[in-house]
Amino acid sequence: MDIRQLQYLIEVARLKSFTKAADALFITQPTISKTIKGMEEELGVILFERTGKRIQLTDAGQIIVNQAGQIVTAFHNLNAELDDLRNLKQGHIRIGLPPMVGASFFPKVIGQFHNQYPDIKIQLFEDGAKKVELDVANGLLDVGVAVLPTGQEGLSSIPFVEEKLNLVVHPTHRLAEQSEVKLSELSEDGFVLFREDFTLHDRIIAECVRVGFQPHVIYESSQWDLISQMVAVGLGITLLPETICREIDDEQVRVIPLVEPMIPWELGIIWREDRYQSFATREWIRFAEQVLADKG
Repeated sequence: MDIRQLQYLIEVARLKSFTKAADALFITQPTISKTIKGMEEELGVILFERTGKRIQLTDAGQIIVNQAGQIVTAFHNLNAELDDLRNLKQGHIRIGLPPMVGASFFPKVIGQFHNQYPDIKIQLFEDGAKKVELDVANGLLDVGVAVLPTGQEGLSSIPFVEEKLNLVVHPTHRLAEQSEVKLSELSEDGFVLFREDFTLHDRIIAECVRVGFQPHVIYESSQWDLISQMVAVGLGITLLPETICREIDDEQVRVIPLVEPMIPWELGIIWREDRYQSFATREWIRFAEQVLADKG
C-alpha cells in the first residue's frame, strides 16, 4: 500500500463517489475502482458498502480512512519541508472560498498571484463558510476564507474586510421607504437566506431569536444573486453584506441599513496553525493579505 492509494481512498470517502473522486484526482474511474478493490483484497476487509450508485464507508473503512488522513498529512508535511529546503517556488494550494466571497474579492488576487508564480497550481473549492472552515480544520484544504470569529479550534486568521448586513426588500414592501430598520420589525416577514452550510444562515436566525422571534424561512440558496432576484419578485426579504448590496440593481429592490442590532460581517483568511505550511501556501497568505489591504 502506498500514499497514492491512501489519497484515492480519502477522496472517495470525502466525495462519496468513485466518479467524482476520479475527476478530482484527474484519473479514470476504472483506475480508482481497481485501486480500492486491490486495497480491499490486500487488507482482507470491505472498505465501502455499495447500494446501487450510492456508497458509504464500512466500519473498517472508517478506521482506515482516519489513519490514512494522518499518514497523508505527515507525507504532505515531509514533501513541503523538502520543497522549501530546495527553494522550489512551485507547488499546489487547495483554497476554499464561499461563492459570494470569491467573485467579490479574489479574481484580482488570483490573477496577480498566478502572474508572479505561474508554476504554483491553485485548486479552488466553493462551499459555504462553515464547510470551508471545517475542511481547513480537518486538513482537506490548505487555506480558506471564513466569517470571523471561527468556530473551529486551532485556526489562525487574518481579517481583511469588516462590514455589516443590510436589509433588502421589494420596492413595494411596507418598509421600503424607511431610512433604517430594526430587526424586530421583520418578525412577520418571510426570509430568503443562504443555506445552512453558510455562517450567515445561523447568525441571522440567532439574532432574530435574540430580539424575540423565530424567522420564517421560505427559501434557501447558495447564490446571492438568486437570493436578490427572489426578493426582486416579491418572494420575501433578505439580509446581505454591504459588498453584495452594491452589486444589486437598486431599481429592482431597496437596500436599507439594519439597526438594533447591527449584524457584523467580518471575513478572514484562515489556516490551521499547527500544520506545516508550504512555501506556496505561506506566500499565498502573505500575497492575498497585501493585495486585499491595497484594495481596501
